[in-house]
Amino acid sequence: MKWPILIGALCLALSLFLGGCGANVKADPKAEMPPPVVVEHESDANVFKVDRPEQFPLATAAKYDAAPQLNVTGAISADISRNIPVISLAAGRIIEIDARLGDTVTKGQLLLKVQSQDMAQAFSDYRQAVADETLAKAQLNRSKTLYEKGAIAQKDLEVAEDTDAKARVTVETATEHLRVLGADVNHPTSIMEIHAPVSGVITDQQVTTAAGTQGLASPNPFTISDTSHVWIICDVYENDLSFVRVGEYADVHLSAYPKMVLKGRIQNILPTLDPSIRTAKIRLEMDNPGVLRFGMFVTATFHGLQKEIHAMVPASAILHLHDRDWVYAPMDGGRFRRLEVIGGAMLPDNMQEVTSGLSSGQQVVRNALVLQATVEQ
Repeated sequence: MKWPILIGALCLALSLFLGGCGANVKADPKAEMPPPVVVEHESDANVFKVDRPEQFPLATAAKYDAAPQLNVTGAISADISRNIPVISLAAGRIIEIDARLGDTVTKGQLLLKVQSQDMAQAFSDYRQAVADETLAKAQLNRSKTLYEKGAIAQKDLEVAEDTDAKARVTVETATEHLRVLGADVNHPTSIMEIHAPVSGVITDQQVTTAAGTQGLASPNPFTISDTSHVWIICDVYENDLSFVRVGEYADVHLSAYPKMVLKGRIQNILPTLDPSIRTAKIRLEMDNPGVLRFGMFVTATFHGLQKEIHAMVPASAILHLHDRDWVYAPMDGGRFRRLEVIGGAMLPDNMQEVTSGLSSGQQVVRNALVLQATVEQ
């Protein structure tokens, strides 16, 4: 009986001892929480990270010496000094038109016919003058014969001579009148033919068939322009006038023919600025190679005197996005930074000038479009 009682007492003492020890141990709630989440924040929206940066080859921007350039827009217009109006000196009704707006005409070509009372009156005056001259000459001859025979006095002979001289003057005046009107004295008619005074292109037409004309008081029926020589009128801001010098040449780029580059000579800089937009009118003159049309839009490039140092990179390294030019520069940790630049002219070997935003020696991704496509995925 003693051994069971002793064993029970020992078990009770051991349980009390273990319970006292457990009361001194405190539970740590932080030890049971999951580890904190580490969030990486990217503060720059133009920095991108890729998994395999080595798959994007790099190119180093080279140095390029170039003169500063100024690009301005302009329009082709006719040389005013080569615009020849076609006029009608006589009033009347237009009965025939032999040329139209846009036609190419040659000097002496028939343009229109006008039925004119002025022409009929001019021929009438000419005929009467010729008849008076014939009579005056006959009277002069008769007076000379009578004077030689002593039948008339010398004063009567002088009167006959004066009448003959005045008749000849009247004939000359009537003949010149017909010549001014463009008529042929040997072909009397009331229809006046108007011919082209020069060769060129008809750039303005103000008449139609059966319309009337009041001579010099009416608008010119036609205007003929010489298209072999044209003007280019540009507006240059006051701050950029240092790029423009009379006598120098500018590169002319046509919107209709992007691959064609022409040369225009600066002939005049208007001495008065536009007070509203502070620009001066610049006039370039050049020969027409045959493709220029009046009203065409062009871009004129003026070159400065002092050269500037720019960078040049492969053309594929420049990405045109949202009307801006960008390049990708490498960073550490497989990241790339997108930099905004200003692209310039295309250079040989598929290179392009960078006028701002990048300096020579910097590295950029050779094919920016491939990296942009990867980033967007």
